[in-house]
Amino acid sequence: MARKAKSDSGDAAANPGRLKQIALTYKMTRKADPKVGLVVAGVGLVVFGVLLAIGFLIGHPVYLGILGFLLAFLAMAIVFGRRAERAAFGQMEGQPGAAAAVLQNVGRGWTTTPAVAMNRNQDVVHRAVGKAGIVLVAEGNPNRLKTLLAAEKKKMARIVVDVPVHDIIVGNGEGQVPLKKVRTTMLKLPRVLSGPQVTAANDRLRAMGDLMSNMPLPKGPMPKGMRMPRGGKMR
Repeated sequence: MARKAKSDSGDAAANPGRLKQIALTYKMTRKADPKVGLVVAGVGLVVFGVLLAIGFLIGHPVYLGILGFLLAFLAMAIVFGRRAERAAFGQMEGQPGAAAAVLQNVGRGWTTTPAVAMNRNQDVVHRAVGKAGIVLVAEGNPNRLKTLLAAEKKKMARIVVDVPVHDIIVGNGEGQVPLKKVRTTMLKLPRVLSGPQVTAANDRLRAMGDLMSNMPLPKGPMPKGMRMPRGGKMR
């Protein structure tokens, strides 16, 4: 009885948290998409109305009404989720580090290392390793990123010679991938590595280090006006 009471109290405490999170997500989405409430409600009413009408036609309005309610709730959740995701990407797009935030949510099986390379203009390259190989995701000026990507590939070529390397430049121009499509683009890549091969590649790259771990940060407050020197490494 004590365990059951504890479990019930935990569920009760979790539900307000979930409701609060949903409400917060709705408020944030509504700022970028003012019609989200009307669209979601409209989808729910249409689905419920269609199922209920079919129920009257076949003589089972109660059963079809219950089914319509459940399907309407599911449809509303799907539509709201997609519009919330679109609004979130719209707010993130163009912000420094947006690609790194997307990579952190690619899914299981991927190991992400943000900011493995950066130049003084704050163009940055992030790295993700999975069964598709190594994916370098770059954000910043496309012309400068080509040089940055080439340098990172050359550096990795000495460590992981048998692992395929893909590169993605985030943007809306020709040959670029919009921020909202980075995750789906990565998930569509063919899986060519086994689990042990992915682990071995991660170990080699980890031994090589990255920009953040190799950067000798000074003790105390960062000096004002400090900039990244040429070559992308602080000395």
